[in-house]
Amino acid sequence: MKFSNEYAWIIPLCPLVASSCTGSLAFFFPKATVGVRRLCALFNTFSLATAMLVSLALLQEQFFNRSIQQYLWVWIPRSDFCVKIGVLVDPLTLIMSLLVTTIGVLVMIYSDSYMCHDRGYVRFYAYLSLFTASMSGSVFSPNLVQLYVFWELVGMCSYLLVGFWFARSSAANACQKAFVTNRIGDFGLLLGVLGIYWTTGSFEISELCDRFVELEEVGFVNPIFANIIALLLLLGPVAKSAQFPLHVWLPDAMEGPTPISALIHAATMVAAGIFLIARLFNLISMLFPAMCVISWVGGVTAFLGATLALAQRDLKKGLAYSTMSQLGYMVSALGIGAYRPALFHLVTHAYSKALLFLGAGSVIHSIEKIVGYSPDKSQNMFSMGGLRKYMPITGTTFLTGTLSLCGIPPLACFWSKDEIITESWLHSSFLGLVASSTASLTAFYMFRIHLLTFEGNFRTSETNWTDFNNYQPFSRSLSFWGEAELESSINQINGNAVSVQYGVAKAKSLLSAQLRNSSESPPAHSGRSLPKPKESGFAMTAPLVALAIPTTLVGLVGINLAEKTTGFNLIPEGWIFPSHFSEVSQYFEVLAKILVNSSGSLSLSLLGIIISLNIYGQTNISNNKTDFTGSGIVGTNLVSTFGLFVQSWSLNRGYVDYYYDIFFVRSLTFFAKSVTNFDRRVIDGFVNATGASNLFAGEGIRYGENGRVSYYLFVLILGIILLILLINIPPFP
Repeated sequence: MKFSNEYAWIIPLCPLVASSCTGSLAFFFPKATVGVRRLCALFNTFSLATAMLVSLALLQEQFFNRSIQQYLWVWIPRSDFCVKIGVLVDPLTLIMSLLVTTIGVLVMIYSDSYMCHDRGYVRFYAYLSLFTASMSGSVFSPNLVQLYVFWELVGMCSYLLVGFWFARSSAANACQKAFVTNRIGDFGLLLGVLGIYWTTGSFEISELCDRFVELEEVGFVNPIFANIIALLLLLGPVAKSAQFPLHVWLPDAMEGPTPISALIHAATMVAAGIFLIARLFNLISMLFPAMCVISWVGGVTAFLGATLALAQRDLKKGLAYSTMSQLGYMVSALGIGAYRPALFHLVTHAYSKALLFLGAGSVIHSIEKIVGYSPDKSQNMFSMGGLRKYMPITGTTFLTGTLSLCGIPPLACFWSKDEIITESWLHSSFLGLVASSTASLTAFYMFRIHLLTFEGNFRTSETNWTDFNNYQPFSRSLSFWGEAELESSINQINGNAVSVQYGVAKAKSLLSAQLRNSSESPPAHSGRSLPKPKESGFAMTAPLVALAIPTTLVGLVGINLAEKTTGFNLIPEGWIFPSHFSEVSQYFEVLAKILVNSSGSLSLSLLGIIISLNIYGQTNISNNKTDFTGSGIVGTNLVSTFGLFVQSWSLNRGYVDYYYDIFFVRSLTFFAKSVTNFDRRVIDGFVNATGASNLFAGEGIRYGENGRVSYYLFVLILGIILLILLINIPPFP
């Protein structure tokens, strides 16, 4: 049964209707929503699953037709300015649509268990559906105006979801930081869109390239101005895809629920910037300076993100910097003209990183049942360890995603990353060196994350029970639409006592750690012991297993038997596995040849894994105390100093936020205070002085008007005398 492309509008409409219905029900009937909250989640999941099936049907139809079609409706009907809305259906849109919907459905299933105890459960699903509708709308947009509208909706949903737990100051600050940073990029994108219209006279994506070529041939286009427009357009992807120097919002965005990190900050929303560059690639590729800037921005971001992830202790922030680095790979590949490898890596990385973030959420969810809600403990990798024994499904699937991101064949990211590294070396030796070194660093920090989290001993039980038992922060609960209900569990006196007990327990813990020999076994704990973590439920482990399948196999899509090379065709000629035995042997010959040619990048990845095993592959890592300088990098002062520098560089975010604070935040604060003081003392002072003078003058006149004629005559005569004296005063010589 054929499914026409004209039904592509169903894909963004399904989650949009689900979001509208769920949000309206929760807003107008909050009490009634409590009883049907699971039905609301099921309705949103079913709506997105419908959109996924439509995407899959359209992609299957694209295999046979290989057509590019668009269906438009007039939005602003004017003779001199006509803007249309509609859907543009081509291989790129269908690949992105299938990516968004498949990961979105799995995240919704996962969230049912992860968020079931949160009072914002229904609101969360309304936001998720609104985001998927916005992202799908931007993917199918045929012109820049419609794309910009949905681009802003995607940013709004990111703001809402990052600050979902806005009663926490850290989450509120994180969503504000993400909003402000993306405003910078979106303003540049808006200027670029207007500049394109001013130059070509059209917003239609399908017409831009042809019109630009025609205008350039007649000499109408100024090359400098054209490159400025391209760089302004680049500002949008730089902010949305967390590229240097607008990358600072992504690590803070991990304050949102972990399913959000998997969906929008690892797989889909940050990919919107890559999608925009790919959508306008034919236009931007004609501007060599802009392409050069794009390639170097991506290369710097890839290497910077890898170095910042080296010593992170927060599990989610380590994965966030990894996302930043891999997005840099894609941008760099687009800048050197490697269009297909960049999109190939977009797909492989999306499934791998979604798997890693959902695995991290499973770990955090399990640890929080032991230590309570405390990000410093439940997300600290040095407080974990040995979880593979207790959570085998999570540990195995997480290892699959880790090996994929490390570039180990035959997993997904190996094929796309190796192609990008090859293209980088062919384009520029320096970019090739950056790409290769980043691959080695990626293997190091990703295996570090896996070893600290899942291997060794379970270190949470080594911490004194009083650290968790005596310290009781206030409880937090949220209603459907966010009214904060902060209920303090202890009064001020008890709070002081708890703080003292916590400090004494911490001091005892530190003292015993200093006195205990590392070769001795830890002393037995008196009193109660912490419970052991348990594997997450079926609703959370099933999406992990489902994501592990494309993480393992989707990279094989890039094997092209005809050309005997790797290369991601949006609609490949012969997908994945051949049917005949002769073709099977040929397939494995091609695989063997690719592996031999990829021995260089594979060796670098294995080197990073070996170093990581040497440093973190041991069981005596103490809680929160061991990193580069304590577990493996020992010996000379030079090596120890280097380890301290790497740790300081990573934990301080490369000092980028520090310099932003000095040059931008403090200067803007000083300027704002200066304007406030000027307004209060000069502007308000002048107005207040005018009012005070009128008041005093009026009071003085009031006392002069006493109704006595003799007093008036006296004042009149006194005035006449003064005038006469002034007239008779001789002038100055």
